[in-house]
Amino acid sequence: MQVIGDYHKDGYAHLKGLLPPEVPAAFMAMFRQDIGPGPIALSGQKEHVNLLNRPALDVYGFHYRPMLFFLWGLTPMVSELVGRDLLPTYDYLRLYRRGDVCKVHFDRYSCEHSLSLTLAYSDGQPWALEVGGTRQDPNAGVNDDFGEEPFTPIPMAVGDAVLYQGVHHRHGRTAPNPNGWSAHLFLHWVDRDGPHRDQAFDGNGAPPAVDFQFT
Repeated sequence: MQVIGDYHKDGYAHLKGLLPPEVPAAFMAMFRQDIGPGPIALSGQKEHVNLLNRPALDVYGFHYRPMLFFLWGLTPMVSELVGRDLLPTYDYLRLYRRGDVCKVHFDRYSCEHSLSLTLAYSDGQPWALEVGGTRQDPNAGVNDDFGEEPFTPIPMAVGDAVLYQGVHHRHGRTAPNPNGWSAHLFLHWVDRDGPHRDQAFDGNGAPPAVDFQFT
């Protein structure tokens, strides 16, 4: 893996080759098998999150548990890169279609440290995540572009990721997706001893103790 950029100074770092491309390919093959071979019905949906220009397929990690093993398994590595002891909050997968955009926004506090991991492109065309260059206090505003703020587009190959401070740096994908579809996994953490520790495991509290009995 090659780390490009200074996470604390710039608000992001490009992690080239975080995963070998065979790992995302294996995950996507399993995901395709589990959701079935038919087309994904999005055309009939009327509503979508305000970050998007039209509906996309979103899958929450706690609803598709193989995704959680990316989140939990990457926690030690991301903690080392950030230089802090982190706890995972949640992750989700999104399938975008050709022409989709993601508007410019801040993340909520459970996304204190975030990772955008590219899983697949149908046509092999890198689609950049764009990160604003100004550290700011977060707000709920959503914009079509960055306005006068400088920003950096970071193109990613499959298996690449961007580690970014989404709570304090606006980000999005304002250039339309050039692929027929693309798949991205978004993973989030908070500082173990920070002000947002209550968001660990997406606010579900510490994992319960378990016991086993044998006969």
